[in-house]
Amino acid sequence: MGAYSNLLKTPGVARIIAAQLTARFPFGMLSLAFLLHVEHNTGSYAAAGLVLAATSVGQAISGPLTSRWMGVWGMRPVLMLTLSICVVSLVVFALAPLTLPFYMVVGFIAGLSVPPVQPAVRTIYPKMVNSSQLTPLFSLDASAQEIIWVAGPVITTFVGTQINTVYAILLAALFLIGGGTWFIASPEVGRVRIPTSKRSFGKVLTRPTVLLSTVTGFLLIGTCSAVEAGVISAFGNGSPNSGFVLAVFAIGSLGGGLVLGHLPVSPWSLPVRMAIVFVGIALTVIIPTSFVWLCVTLLIAGIGIAPALAVMFAIISSSVRFSDTAEAYGWAGTGQLIGAAIGSAIAGVLIDRTGAVGGLSVATAFALVGILVPLVFKRVLPDLRGSDASPLADTEPVPIQTS
Repeated sequence: MGAYSNLLKTPGVARIIAAQLTARFPFGMLSLAFLLHVEHNTGSYAAAGLVLAATSVGQAISGPLTSRWMGVWGMRPVLMLTLSICVVSLVVFALAPLTLPFYMVVGFIAGLSVPPVQPAVRTIYPKMVNSSQLTPLFSLDASAQEIIWVAGPVITTFVGTQINTVYAILLAALFLIGGGTWFIASPEVGRVRIPTSKRSFGKVLTRPTVLLSTVTGFLLIGTCSAVEAGVISAFGNGSPNSGFVLAVFAIGSLGGGLVLGHLPVSPWSLPVRMAIVFVGIALTVIIPTSFVWLCVTLLIAGIGIAPALAVMFAIISSSVRFSDTAEAYGWAGTGQLIGAAIGSAIAGVLIDRTGAVGGLSVATAFALVGILVPLVFKRVLPDLRGSDASPLADTEPVPIQTS
């Protein structure tokens, strides 16, 4: 744990981690808040699903696009613009008397205008710490974000069901305003300038490490979404057991990130961490409706999640130019969003046919492929043991005056 205490003593690190977590906290609330609000006003879960799909499409488009803009216009202008539009869309979603098509349009705009806080902060990190601290910092970040997925749904459920769904969305908007303003005001956001990329949009995906991280992230988050659907179906929407089991899943990830995050990254790191996830989830199908069994198996599976994400962040950082890092992280985020949507959709189909075991079987299949992909393409994974995980320097011709 000494690596983490040293990290948190580094000037600005603790502050910017706290600021970005607060700015991203609303996105652990909004999916559930939108679901509760639309279902309450339309009486249809199908309608709520369409709205969530529209929101996810907006987010998937915005990830690489707004990240790319930060290299053109600077971090603060893009963050302030997207923050403003996103807050307005949330207020309209909560307060305006909308019909389903307009809920979908406003949801799409909210997703499209999600501030690119995650790509921004992961682009800033290499400028705040030395190269030996970068991998532990990525791991600490991936572990700390589990707070969003543990506390966000709990707060949303309480406010949305015990008070009003309108207040659940407005509370998320307040978190976005406070956290977003705090993050934008951070000195590092103004100090770090992303050079304008010389590559065309999307070209960074031709980097094998970026593509491999995007695909593996798609499979990992698809696994998690299928697990969530399977667990909820095992106990029913109204049971607190679902929340407890998923909280244990997140706690496992938090603990795994803290315990394994300081280890150096080798070509075996990603498949090994994905194997931990697979083993835990494969065990869930044995007794898919047992509360205690699911707590134990998902605690094991969770241990691999944050460390796997940290490895993905590290290999992206170490293999692209600094001007391309924000866009690369944007594509990785888009892959994860698509994985969440597809994983939950396939799991939903199987759950209707076979119950909870269907959703958990889908999660097991996603996790298995998540081992095979980095294993088959292990040769493109960098060996960062004793190496610098910082982005490649941007270079360009320097004019030389001759007489």
